[in-house]
Amino acid sequence: MDNYPISCYHLGEYFQVDGKQLQHQYKEHISDYSGWPQKEHAEDWMLFCDNVGSHLSIDETALSNGELYTIVTNKQA
Repeated sequence: MDNYPISCYHLGEYFQVDGKQLQHQYKEHISDYSGWPQKEHAEDWMLFCDNVGSHLSIDETALSNGELYTIVTNKQA
């Protein structure tokens, strides 16, 4: 499973827990998106439609000094 992106819903099914509830818990509590200090200006960021495909993956990684980066990758590229 480490090599293939899957949704929270399917991850829940794999571990025999309610996938829909896991998805909700991640969105509303675990990710802390509602408390994200940059949320107000996030809509100002640029998105290039040519870089978006039908198969995307998202990953979070800490590179240094506790900074957390979210990386979105187009699997077709």
